[in-house]
Amino acid sequence: MDTHVRLYDEQRKGSDDNTTIGLVLCSEKSEAVVKYSVLAEQKQLFAAKYLPYLPSEDELKRELERERAQAVEQLQQQGLGDE
Repeated sequence: MDTHVRLYDEQRKGSDDNTTIGLVLCSEKSEAVVKYSVLAEQKQLFAAKYLPYLPSEDELKRELERERAQAVEQLQQQGLGDE
């Protein structure tokens, strides 16, 4: 994740942007797990700065379900979904 965050910072982040965070979304039969990654040099992360821009938990769940369904469909079309 740090590699992706560093690349984003190098190529896209503006000088007035907040610290870049990375979200890893994992889909399981239970709840979605969200892990935050912040570059090692950053000692503090103020979540309140990001709340206006983060999707809701329901939006994240819907996106995970959509992505999972799409991946399963692609695997089935390739004949890999039966394993």
